[in-house]
Amino acid sequence: MKEYYQFLKINFKPVSFGWLLTFLSSFGQTFLISLYVPEIIKDFGITEGSFGAIYAGCTVAASVIMLSVGHTVDHIPAKKVTAFTIISLAASSVLLGFSYSIGLLIIALIGLRLCGQGLLSHISMTLVSKYFSKNRGKALSVSALGYSIGEAIFPVIIASIIAAFDWRIAAIVSGIALFLYLLRLKFTDLAGFDKDLSTEVKPSVWSLLKDYKSIVFHHKFGIMMPAIFMLGFTNTAIFFYQYVFVENKGWSAQLYAGFFVVYAASRFLFSLIGGSWVDKYSARKMFRYYLIPINIGLLPFAFMDSIIGALIYLILAGITTGMSGTVKTAIIAEMYGLEKMGAIRSVFTMFMVVSTALGPLVIGLLIDWEVNFSNIMLLIFGAILLANINSQRIRGVTPELKND
Repeated sequence: MKEYYQFLKINFKPVSFGWLLTFLSSFGQTFLISLYVPEIIKDFGITEGSFGAIYAGCTVAASVIMLSVGHTVDHIPAKKVTAFTIISLAASSVLLGFSYSIGLLIIALIGLRLCGQGLLSHISMTLVSKYFSKNRGKALSVSALGYSIGEAIFPVIIASIIAAFDWRIAAIVSGIALFLYLLRLKFTDLAGFDKDLSTEVKPSVWSLLKDYKSIVFHHKFGIMMPAIFMLGFTNTAIFFYQYVFVENKGWSAQLYAGFFVVYAASRFLFSLIGGSWVDKYSARKMFRYYLIPINIGLLPFAFMDSIIGALIYLILAGITTGMSGTVKTAIIAEMYGLEKMGAIRSVFTMFMVVSTALGPLVIGLLIDWEVNFSNIMLLIFGAILLANINSQRIRGVTPELKND
């Protein structure tokens, strides 16, 4: 921890900017939007399955739009691209509160997923990666703590507003809070993040498509993407249906919920440890191993009759998820370099966002087809195992950027 203290003494301002963006991304993350779902279903008179399909479609649409806007962080000053994203996220949240038709609901959800989960996370991790050459792992790990702290704070606040008023008021208040952040942003000096802006002319649609094609069809992408995809798929699917699984096992929902304190602690701790390990060993080496804990954790979750199996899973899932925020971005920087990192990372972000849409959809279908819980976990275990075996091929790839 001493090394983090020394690091933050020198770099607090740039790292705190990255942290705040991941913190505010909570407004477009599934864990927060899910609090509105029961009320939305009642207000619109639709089924859980119908809303799940709408949500998956909105998430996929947001991921596709990422391809056309993700590169802007390479060309546009940090303050301008951040302000536009915050305004769009705030407007989407307010629109959600005023949505009285399915059409407006869809537009609001696309905006929340695109600007929250997609762009704010993307801007934070891309700018922090470019800003730090030395200690990149530590910088990314501290920035990623915004996710954990958002998960701890915002559900309590939003649930309280919903209980006291209603879900529409909660959405509108969220939007107003985001608009207020613009006052802080106006007086924040972000000039240091603009030193590596691309001097190239803004890319045309055709040149972007050529870049994206070269990224997707390069063998590096085939090594890296399956692991990133499977983590997003697994985390979203299991947490989306976690209480269905808990009920299936006959476990106490209250005790299971209490275990999330341990999950949060594990994720927080290994976010910091993962950052140090990336700086010490390189992201390329860490990428080969970071999926192992969550993969092992699926087995006691599936086969232990005691709720201790769930506790083991949550601890191990916290380890992988904590390290992933740093490892996923640092490996992209190492393998591709920094010049077009915004465009490159937007491709990876698009597939990651798609994975969070497909996870609940695929697992929901398996539940509908009456596939039992243990077999579902085994299928996920097998898919992650294959992705991790595939990740070992990263050893044969020469990095574009040496880890300092």
